[in-house]
Amino acid sequence: MEQLILASGACDPAADIICKPENVNELFEFTHPLFSIGPFDFTRTVFLTFLAMVIVLAFLYFGLRKTRVVPSRFGVLVESAVGFVRDDIAKGVIGPEGGRYVPYLLAMFLFLLVANLFEVTPGINFPITSRMAIPVFLSLLTWVIFVVVGFFKNGFRYVLDIIWPKSVPIGLRWLVGIIELVSTFLLRPLTLAVRLFANMVAGHLMLTLLLVSGWVFMSSVGDIGARSIIGLPWFVFGLGIYLFEIVVAVLQAYIFTLLSAVYIQSSVHPEH
Repeated sequence: MEQLILASGACDPAADIICKPENVNELFEFTHPLFSIGPFDFTRTVFLTFLAMVIVLAFLYFGLRKTRVVPSRFGVLVESAVGFVRDDIAKGVIGPEGGRYVPYLLAMFLFLLVANLFEVTPGINFPITSRMAIPVFLSLLTWVIFVVVGFFKNGFRYVLDIIWPKSVPIGLRWLVGIIELVSTFLLRPLTLAVRLFANMVAGHLMLTLLLVSGWVFMSSVGDIGARSIIGLPWFVFGLGIYLFEIVVAVLQAYIFTLLSAVYIQSSVHPEH
């Protein structure tokens, strides 16, 4: 809701055609702490990050704490989520060894799912993954895992297979090797983070500006008369984007987790 106030505060429906803050960074940066514990300030972003963590922990705890012959509907939902990550992502991509990476991939998928869905949660309307620090941290964590696994499983041959890929014609190996070296150790964590960040930023901007513009124009009918009809298509389009962003939130959590599994698989089985 704070983003809506920021976007509409300086809006002049008589002169503007869409409502927007002077600086769109205001929609993402929350520097004023909600509260402090000693020297630690809890801004809105920090609070929502901890809230996402608590939601994930509660989801798993209450869904898996009791084994039932006939699980409840909530239990079925939790088991379905765990089974999806375990069977379709971890073991489906990495192979039989994927079981040991299930806790990491499951925690990542559920955290990103909750963090992304904050964008369409009434009263919050802010995806914390639209702050670059969170996608970067998770992508670097994935990078550390697949690099460590690569050296642990294959030793120095892990780098040698990247620099000199034997499946490529010998005349092109040096070129492909350079590309793969840069891609594996530099571009993978960057592209993984930017993909998630860019999608959530774009969705957050569109939702905020369209819905705010629609609401401001339609509520100003007494001041601007027939011009207020401009707000109707903005608001309808915003509602359409709202539904679309639910799909995007789920899809981006899945893609980030899937690519993390793919990168780990490339270290476990570099010959593939």
